[in-house]
Amino acid sequence: MKIKKFIFLFLIPCIIFSHKINIFATVEGNKIFTQSYASDGGKIKGGIIEVYDKAGDKLLTGITDSLGEFSFNIPKKDDLKIVVIGGMGHRAETFISAEDLLDIKIEIPKKIEPKKNKEIPEIVNRQNAPVIDTIILKRMIEDVMDEKLHTIIKMLAEEKKDKISFTEVIGGIGYIFGIIGIISLFMSRKKNV
Repeated sequence: MKIKKFIFLFLIPCIIFSHKINIFATVEGNKIFTQSYASDGGKIKGGIIEVYDKAGDKLLTGITDSLGEFSFNIPKKDDLKIVVIGGMGHRAETFISAEDLLDIKIEIPKKIEPKKNKEIPEIVNRQNAPVIDTIILKRMIEDVMDEKLHTIIKMLAEEKKDKISFTEVIGGIGYIFGIIGIISLFMSRKKNV
């Protein structure tokens, strides 16, 4: 019976650590991308994402996909609190300050159709080449940069994942022995009475 109690006390920290979840959020243009994961690296699938403003009002709710990701348009230029709820009361939160949202842009359509009344002249030489609109060029560059940066941000999120270090393991073992010492102290006092 005492061995079962000892094993149970030894497993409590392992159970606690296995349920810790984290959220990582980045701002790209007028969107926020989130990644939710457990401390063991597993993705939070079907986790509920809630976004709150500075006053605590809920702005939107969403659900993570099979990769633990969720993205949304920035609902308000304010300090935002993003919360992920992973089930059974497990939750994590992150904050994005209003300063990070300074670059909110008006959505420009990705595909701009030429006017049907005008003919598009063939390009014979560079002197007759049409000038590319700066807004279209800027949008094209942003799309390419977002695509390239998204993979880098994913790699950074992988690096940021909390991993249990050696000092935490030693601390957990010390915690267990401390609890066992307190229990044995009370049990020895109970036997003396």
